[in-house]
Amino acid sequence: EGAGIVDALGAGVTGVGVGDSVAVYGPWGCGLCHACAQDKENYCNRAAELGIFPPGLGAQGALAEYMIVDDVRHLVPLGDLDPVEAVSLTDAGLTPYHAIRSSMAALRPGATAVVIGAGGLGHMGIQLLRALTGVTIIALDIDQDKLRLATEVGAHHVAPSGPDAPAFIRQLTGGDGADAVFDFVGIQATVELARQSIARDGVIQIVGIGGGILPAGFFSIPFGASVRTPYWGSRSELMEVFELARTGKIKVHVERFSLEQAPEAYERLHAGSIRGRAVVVP
Repeated sequence: EGAGIVDALGAGVTGVGVGDSVAVYGPWGCGLCHACAQDKENYCNRAAELGIFPPGLGAQGALAEYMIVDDVRHLVPLGDLDPVEAVSLTDAGLTPYHAIRSSMAALRPGATAVVIGAGGLGHMGIQLLRALTGVTIIALDIDQDKLRLATEVGAHHVAPSGPDAPAFIRQLTGGDGADAVFDFVGIQATVELARQSIARDGVIQIVGIGGGILPAGFFSIPFGASVRTPYWGSRSELMEVFELARTGKIKVHVERFSLEQAPEAYERLHAGSIRGRAVVVP
């Protein structure tokens, strides 16, 4: 995740000016394949083949005073948004937004959505569900402070994400289960929790890249249920996320750190004590 002020331009660059406030769209693609042509660079078919990697995940990232972005299409104008407050929207906002947008058929008014993990992405997922749908939101986490944050940002019900959680969900839904489950953790325990909690014809979105594996087939998940593994989101979706932030419908809970404090931020992230999203400001 990166955002800041354009300091200099390479030869022939147009469409952006020195002094502009911008965010960096992260999932870089080739720009030429069918997926990229459809505004789905997050699903580029040739990025790995061509050695194209996202910033911070192979390419040089934003934990520095300066960052080189190799194509102007990867820059998204921030306008009047504060780069420090908005930078996390490029992932913590975009990733759940993309997952929710692709689940809208299940998120009808009166439906129930479960959010597993109320941290950096999960607390944004709750806000986005409130902004975009009329569903009842159940948030699950192992940490009581994260559950308090979930309540603060709009969850209707919260509970520990332990062995009793599926029964709690089915009690709240009259035995049916949740119409959509968004797993922002993705370890084996949470994908199994999602499986036990989903309703017939529901959708499970495994957003967290925790290595959990969910079998999909008759009698392993309810009839009609689908399982998806969404990745990041599109550039146009990021622009929509920024508009939601600009109108006050969503807001990232940010903890600021200086560049010198970055190791401390990583230590707290590893300990699970970051409330929302850590932002390093050089």
